[in-house]
Amino acid sequence: MLTVSWLYTLLAAIALGSTLVIIIVILSENRNPVKSLAWVTVLLLLPVVGLILYLFFGRSIKSTRMISRRNRRKLRRRENRIFSDPRQHGLSIESVQQINLGRSLTGAQFYPGNDVEVFDNGAEKFKALKEDLKRAKHSINIQYYIFEDDDLGNEIAGILMERAANGVKVRLIYDHVGSFHVKSKFFKHLRQNGVEAFPFFKVSFPRLGTKINWRNHRKVVVIDNIIGYIGGMNVAQRYIDGGPTFDSWRDTHLRLSGPAVAALQYSFAVDWNFMGRGIIDNEGIPAVITGIERPRAVKNVGLQLISSGPMSQWANVALAFHKAIANARRRVFIETPYFLPTEALLTALQSAALAHVDVRIIIPKRSDSRTLTHASASYISECLKSGIKIYQYTAGMLHSKMILVDDEYVSIGSTNFDFRSFEFNFEANMSIFSREFNEKVSEIFKADFANSERVYPSKWRHRPIKDKAAESVLRLLAPVL
Repeated sequence: MLTVSWLYTLLAAIALGSTLVIIIVILSENRNPVKSLAWVTVLLLLPVVGLILYLFFGRSIKSTRMISRRNRRKLRRRENRIFSDPRQHGLSIESVQQINLGRSLTGAQFYPGNDVEVFDNGAEKFKALKEDLKRAKHSINIQYYIFEDDDLGNEIAGILMERAANGVKVRLIYDHVGSFHVKSKFFKHLRQNGVEAFPFFKVSFPRLGTKINWRNHRKVVVIDNIIGYIGGMNVAQRYIDGGPTFDSWRDTHLRLSGPAVAALQYSFAVDWNFMGRGIIDNEGIPAVITGIERPRAVKNVGLQLISSGPMSQWANVALAFHKAIANARRRVFIETPYFLPTEALLTALQSAALAHVDVRIIIPKRSDSRTLTHASASYISECLKSGIKIYQYTAGMLHSKMILVDDEYVSIGSTNFDFRSFEFNFEANMSIFSREFNEKVSEIFKADFANSERVYPSKWRHRPIKDKAAESVLRLLAPVL
């Protein structure tokens, strides 16, 4: 009996000591006081549960370096960085400020003179991607959060293996958690057939808690260093036909050619190096950077790639969004599958709406996650009070991540408007500076508004009590959802 009592005392002492050490670490990091207080409260009230939650979701890796300075310099030199002053390209002062912010945050270069095509559905995007992949002569670097073992995934996998068999260097990064349900033999088959396919931040015991919370959510493809893709679509059949749950899966993706492809190549190369796969050489880079003509592409577009992640000093994409919203004079249109804004971004949106800027947000009426649907809904009342117009997309699953401000700025990429994307995920968004492209995206927004129901305060107040209760509870978990 004494032995059992002694064991309990020892375990309790270890738990208490661990809790106190973690609390000291949290306080020493000088985090946001609200977050620090939340973690301290959980640790004190639920010591064992709090310790587990903290190990998985509470730790910070901002002090970790994504790539060595030496290798970063190598990759930057290969990016063919030529300083281009955005003031010389007829851009507004707001756009110039936006570009300067991106450069300060990440060192991101502004690239004028690109051709950009926008896809608002998976059928057209993947048709173009497959055609480009089949034409690859030198290299394919492809990165997706999810790479399914379904009809689309197998078709693209077949193209990658065929190109590898013909001497093309093919590299594939897939997120280990995002593609966790895909059997390992699928990727093993790719490797056996010449495709260098590897998971990002592979999660395994006993170091499960050190990696599971930080996911690579980027969707980037670079073909022969002359064609690039970036956006919100993963490799999955549901992006074409909606899958078994939805009538359609609405998302947005970009195809680009021109000097900004170098920024996508740099982003991929950093992640590849971080995975311990070495520095990507400049094999097969053509002397003249030209792409395949696409009649629907907007010409002479200025681009800047904004990437972010849990190792970044700043919340890069969140700050870029905040600046764009603060600069707004006429309109702010946002669509996102999950709307869990930080306090700063919510305040920026409310301030814009109260200043009579036309602020509209489209979210799915029903998303692929009931938990996130309720958590997102918890912010609607606050938005409506300030005059923000909320729309719920009803034509299927809205998975698009897109922001349009005034007449010159658009951001499209992998970043959801939520805590996880801003703080825990590795994300990449392309900032687009072009009046013609802005107008094209404005038409896409109009179509999405037409396929949505506007939420009015009088009706929203009378939603079921059980929904209100679920929203209030799940909002507490918003920072880790």
